[in-house]
Amino acid sequence: MKINFTKMHGLGNDFIVIDCRKKNIPSLSRLIKKLSHRQFGIGFDQALILLPSKKADFRMDIYNADGGRVEMCGNGIRCFAKYIWDRKLSKKSILEIETLAGIIRPKKAGKMVRVDMGEPILEGEKIPTTMMDRIINYPLLIESEAFLITSVSIGNPHCVIFIDDVDKFPVARFGPLIENHQLFPKRTNVEFIQVVNDKRLKMRVWERGSGETLACGTGACAAAVAANLNNLAGRKVTVHLAGGDLKIEWSEKDNHVYMTGPAVEVYEGIVEI
Repeated sequence: MKINFTKMHGLGNDFIVIDCRKKNIPSLSRLIKKLSHRQFGIGFDQALILLPSKKADFRMDIYNADGGRVEMCGNGIRCFAKYIWDRKLSKKSILEIETLAGIIRPKKAGKMVRVDMGEPILEGEKIPTTMMDRIINYPLLIESEAFLITSVSIGNPHCVIFIDDVDKFPVARFGPLIENHQLFPKRTNVEFIQVVNDKRLKMRVWERGSGETLACGTGACAAAVAANLNNLAGRKVTVHLAGGDLKIEWSEKDNHVYMTGPAVEVYEGIVEI
């Protein structure tokens, strides 16, 4: 069986997009885990599966590099929208995309894509965590180190930690320990944030099921919300990631988070399985 795919990235957070509207791929999760290997496969952080939807324009299923399915990906949905527009699968300038996190609406913004990510979820049990209430500036002990964490869901769970020097921080050491902490029953993405000023944040991210990546769109949104909740930044910020910048706005008008950033197609390919 031959599978056509398109390699894309959003700020270096890379994906393959596979159009499955008219075909079914057996053992998809296991196949994605194999193909994600950067030495023995295609290599990518996540796979985005294009499917038909009964309640939106299209459906996007998202699989991490470990083969696990996840709710939402901010960089991924920008790439997903560009894939649809570039192939003229829709004439709409604002798309409705069904995800496990609900209906997400990407919009053309010049050469960029602006995405309405919806309202952030702050209740601990809904993120989900094992705590009921909001988790803001909460002490979490990891290997005798005490971290002050703020938890936010942007359709998927995030744990945001503010530190002084993000470049020197051992993300690979603490990222997986926090990702798999018992506080997070479905694991969590982890953002390590350095506040530059009230309009700029610098971020490194440990993504659930993928490890450290160059960028995470939902993570940047969670970081902006957490920074505002901790009185460290305003509602409009630029988040500097290893792969580039994202503009994030947490609107006072509708409480929605809006993310604006690029999406790039790298190449098309065929893999035989």
